[in-house]
Parts: sequence; C-alpha cells; structure tokens
Amino acid sequence: MPFSHLRVALIVPCYNEELTISSVIDEFKAVLPSISVFVFDNNSTDRTSWVAKMHGAIVHSVRLQGKGNVVRRMFADVEADIYVMVDGDATYCADDLPAHIQLMLKNRLDMVLGVRTNEDDDSGQYRRGHRAGNRILTSTAMLLFGGAFSDMLSGYRIFSRRYVKSFPARARGFETETELTIHALQLRMPCAEVPVLYRARPDGSHSKLSTYKDGLLILRTIIRLVTTERPLLIFGGLAVILCIISLVIGVPVVAEFMRTGLVLRLPTALLATGLNRWGGWLAESMLEGLEIHRIDRLALELAAKAHAGDAFVRDVLAKPKLWIMGGEHELEQLAGHWPPATAAT
Repeated sequence: MPFSHLRVALIVPCYNEELTISSVIDEFKAVLPSISVFVFDNNSTDRTSWVAKMHGAIVHSVRLQGKGNVVRRMFADVEADIYVMVDGDATYCADDLPAHIQLMLKNRLDMVLGVRTNEDDDSGQYRRGHRAGNRILTSTAMLLFGGAFSDMLSGYRIFSRRYVKSFPARARGFETETELTIHALQLRMPCAEVPVLYRARPDGSHSKLSTYKDGLLILRTIIRLVTTERPLLIFGGLAVILCIISLVIGVPVVAEFMRTGLVLRLPTALLATGLNRWGGWLAESMLEGLEIHRIDRLALELAAKAHAGDAFVRDVLAKPKLWIMGGEHELEQLAGHWPPATAAT
C-alpha cells in the first residue's frame, strides 16, 4: 500500500462491548494488517478488556466516565501519523478504510468523516429518532458555524496527526462528536465526507446513547461553543435587540417628560433603562468574548504549527518566557522605565 511507511492507529472507545469488540478488531485488521489497535475501556463491567487483549489490541483503562474523557486520553496517549477512530459496537463497515486513507493523503486532509448509510433505509439500523435528532443538530451547527457536514455525530472518523495534537478536548460525553466537527470548521481544516455502511448491532448488544439526554447535552455544547466562538453573533445580536426595544418604549417617555416635565410612566422608564443597561453589558461581554476567542485561536494555531513541524514555532515555544502581568496603568509605568538604567562603572 502507498501508505505502508506511515503509522496508522485504530483507536476504539469502549464501554461494555464484549459482544462486538472482537469483530471490530478482526475486521479492521483484515483490511489493513499493519494497523495498530488501541482499545480504551471506560469502566466496562463485562469482559471487554479481556476480549480485546485476546484479539491483539493494546488496552488502556480510562476511569473518568464519558466518551469525551476517553477521546481526550486517546489523543494524548497514542502516537501515530494517521488516526482511525471508530465506535466499538461493530456497526461501521471497514471495507473501504484503505481507500479513505488514500483519499486523505492524496488531498492532504485533516479529517475524513464517515456518513452513515444503510443498505435498506427501513431496516432500522439507524433509528429514526436518532437520525432526526442528528439532522436537526447538524443543521443547527452548520448554520451557526458554516460548513457542509451532513452527519456531525458519526462515530467513524480519520484524523491527521496535526488535527489530533491540536484538538482542545473539553467535552465529557457524547457531545465530543460536536466538538470534533466544530474544531475542524473553526480552524478551516481541509476535510471530506465519505459514505460508510452502517449495520445493526448484534443481538444482545445495546446502544449507550440516550436520544433525549445526550441530545440536550449536544445542544448545550453547541450553545456553549457559539457563545465562545461566535460572541459577535450571540451577544452582539442580543445587545442590538435590547437597545432597540429600550428605544421603542423609552423615547415616548422622554418626549412626554420634555413636554410636561413629569415622568408619568415610571415603570416604563425603569424598564427602558434596565434594557439599555443589559444591552450595554452584553456588548461588553461580546468584546471580552472576542478577545478570549482571539487568544484561544492563536494558541490552537501555534499548537497545530508546532505539531506540523514548524521549526520556528517549536523554537519559540521551547525557549524560556517572561510573563508581564498588570493593568494598563502599571504596564505604561513599566514601559516608561524600560530598559532599566545601568549603574555607572
């Protein structure tokens, strides 16, 4: 294979997948014998770890419960050139993996996302409730962040090393899929979608995903990311709306006061003042959010460049640094006395 010289790692988050993990390992090793398999067991109460070891996988234990916590450990502990992440439930077909990796290398992509497809849409592998929720959440995220992904919550992904080592894993549970997608959109990483056959779970195997609970967590994650990554859209929009409402209800009160010298509608005046103050506070929050976003984005870009082998960035990050902290007044005073005067000899 043209990528035989590269280290390819299969990373599999697992929780009670004793019935399916062996199929996952065997199937992926059959299509790509050189792949290294890492199974991250998240407090399973069955024999998931033992079965994985018997089939040649390197098993790690993750004590903090939740897929997001597992992803954080996987990305930190595994060293490879290409990372293939797949759920341990044996629902994703591995037949096209070599072609997907070749697509990634040929186009220098940072993420390849597997879009789930069924041989028979009425077969029930991909439950209608999950499918509808996925479409709603994916459409919402794409509307807010831009992009053209159609299956944001898919458990089949291929990553470059640059992506993995720059990913700021914050989520704890299934909402990590949302973070994985939005991270690529925020850094404008080259990505692609590919169709992947999605199969039904074997008898006796059960999904760990809760349609409503995890759906709400994913929606909350989208809202959190919007407030931090798109503060102008959220805080700026709300500030404008509140200021407009305050003007609409406040201008008649001011006009009446100018004409009569009396404030006859005191509650309305207080409401207009409060809305205007809230609008100002939201505008301040927007400016703070923009500054935090700028700093976070700079840190992510530096990390990505360092892991991509940028010699200058690595040299700068490795050298000792002088941190100067204080308010604007203190920094101006320090600048006025810099450089320090040297003693006469």
